[in-house]
Amino acid sequence: MEGLLRKSCKLVGLAGAVLALSLLAGCSSNEPDPAQRAVNAANQADQAAARADAAAQKSAASAAQAQAAASRVEQAASDAKAAADRAEAIASKTMSEHRPARRRRHKKAAEAAPEAGAAPAAGGDSGGGAAAPAPAPATP
Repeated sequence: MEGLLRKSCKLVGLAGAVLALSLLAGCSSNEPDPAQRAVNAANQADQAAARADAAAQKSAASAAQAQAAASRVEQAASDAKAAADRAEAIASKTMSEHRPARRRRHKKAAEAAPEAGAAPAAGGDSGGGAAAPAPAPATP
């Protein structure tokens, strides 16, 4: 019996040592089981998806702001073109209205000078200076 008891004790001791070693190896590795790793990976994927969604929302908001700014710039350019067209039309109309009037004034001044018998003004200017135009005669 003693032999059997010794063999049993050795076997139990050996089994205990193997169990202790396996527990020690399992605790020292600190690796989670596959189910825990899957849960961790799912959580990381969920967080990444949330960050991607937030980035997409920010991008969409930025795109909307850029589109609004482009629309404002386009409207300002259209307004500026319309204003330039109006200014050009006004300038063209003004130039066509005032040119004949200037010619008439010059013509009247040139006609009035010989009639009045105006002589060039005598002054210290030795030349190059133009005489002042004679006033136009008053018409009744």
